[in-house]
Amino acid sequence: MPGARSAENLADRVADALAIAVLLTVALVAAVTFRDYGLGWDDYTHSQYGDLLLKLYASGFADARALSFVNLYKYGGGFDMAAALAAKVLPFDLFETRRLIGAAIGIVGLFATWRLGRRLGGPVAGCAALILLAACPLFYGHMFINPKDAPFATAMAVLLLGIARALDEYPKPSVRTVALLGLGLGLAFGSRVLAAVAAPYALAALVLIVATEWKNIGWNAAQRATQFIWIMLPALALGYLIMGLLWPWSIVSPLNPLDAAEYFDKFFEKPWKELFHGKLISVPDMPISYLPQLFALKLPIIMLVLALIGLAGIVLILIRGQRPLNRRAAMLALALAVLLPVVLAMISHPAFYNGLRHFVFIVPPVAVAGGLAFGFLFDRARVYGAAQIATVCAVLLAGISLPLVEMVRLHPYQYVSFNAFAGGVRGAQHNFMLDYWGVAFKQAADELRSRLAAGADHPPKGRKWIVAICGPQLAAQQVLGPEFETTFNEKQADFAMAVGAYYCEYLKAPIIAEIAREGVTFARVYDLRGGPTPKLLTEPPP
Repeated sequence: MPGARSAENLADRVADALAIAVLLTVALVAAVTFRDYGLGWDDYTHSQYGDLLLKLYASGFADARALSFVNLYKYGGGFDMAAALAAKVLPFDLFETRRLIGAAIGIVGLFATWRLGRRLGGPVAGCAALILLAACPLFYGHMFINPKDAPFATAMAVLLLGIARALDEYPKPSVRTVALLGLGLGLAFGSRVLAAVAAPYALAALVLIVATEWKNIGWNAAQRATQFIWIMLPALALGYLIMGLLWPWSIVSPLNPLDAAEYFDKFFEKPWKELFHGKLISVPDMPISYLPQLFALKLPIIMLVLALIGLAGIVLILIRGQRPLNRRAAMLALALAVLLPVVLAMISHPAFYNGLRHFVFIVPPVAVAGGLAFGFLFDRARVYGAAQIATVCAVLLAGISLPLVEMVRLHPYQYVSFNAFAGGVRGAQHNFMLDYWGVAFKQAADELRSRLAAGADHPPKGRKWIVAICGPQLAAQQVLGPEFETTFNEKQADFAMAVGAYYCEYLKAPIIAEIAREGVTFARVYDLRGGPTPKLLTEPPP
């Protein structure tokens, strides 16, 4: 009916306008707040890697230090190079620039998630997927501070969008789709070799199409598949070129990506212990339930519920064949993008540590699955009228309000958030790792400087203030600045700065700065002057 189509078109236009408004709002908030985020354990080393990669290219590969720099040469360095280049032109220091570039890349991930949800479920589903992801503290927090896993999550979202478009346009994908898929391949493999996990779900979706068509058109199905593969070959070439640009070590030898995969397949560091369910457990010995439990406790409840409904809906669609074949194949790829990495990790059981940061790339497809569920509920509500539509929208709004409020309260530590199933961060603090990257040192250093300036304190003549560190020392030195010297030897120190983790001792010394959110301490600064020299570590830190 014309009236129903008109109402549907209006809803779609509103959904698209709202999605654009959400993206602009996130961009504005990021522009205002990016300098609030501190440095973590890996930031300083990654900044060095970016600089070495630029020198590699500037020297015509004569300065090859980037190709053997710690173990980072086994990762792509696109983010680090982009940040290093941006720092040369933007009016911020290097680490502020890294926060800004991280936010920008995260917004690209939000955009790709919106477009993926929109393609698979329509404008309402796409908008809902975008809202769910933007209101997810795990994704939002990591996009500012994580130089490896957050850019990889965006790259995988772009790749999945390219896969979905290619399947939707099978067997003759457009030039734009081929280019997008090639871009996604290059960005993903140029970030981490773990991008290979996308191959099984893309292959499974293609097999679904070919097997189904074979029943109807016989050998013509093979001809169509051959045509599709032939058209997609340039995407592989483009992906390889982009991968080589972002990860030059990967093309120095053809087998280097396989070497990287083998390297990361084994735990490459001395094992340490982390807190899980109130117990200190060696990271290679974490229980097989580590990932599903943390996803259940860290993702917003509204995202979890909608994603489970969405995945169940995809299973029903695949069984009943209710949608066009190409669309069913794309939905299969989405479902596998959510489930397969978790299942493979549980089977292979690598060392699990640092919460979910290695699996942030799963969150965008989880949001899309949730968006599809909301789109379905919205379409059902349309049948019954405006009141039912308002009810469905109110439920989504109420559901996302909880993580949004938590994100404001935790700022700038959104990534540590736990949902109500865990009792929030207050309930999780003695059971799980929270600020495992020590990003609270920035605020701790700011408070220490303010206290010293207010008291007109000066270091002993002939030396700087000495601060003993329990946490990431390189990050601490960077945020403290040149008037301070950091050390691990508390016997020489005027102050001690410690993250609020189990491995840092609670000292019986005056506390001159404390960084806390929601009743949870993330960092403390102690005054050691004139007192006994305490022990900082309860055991070696991770």
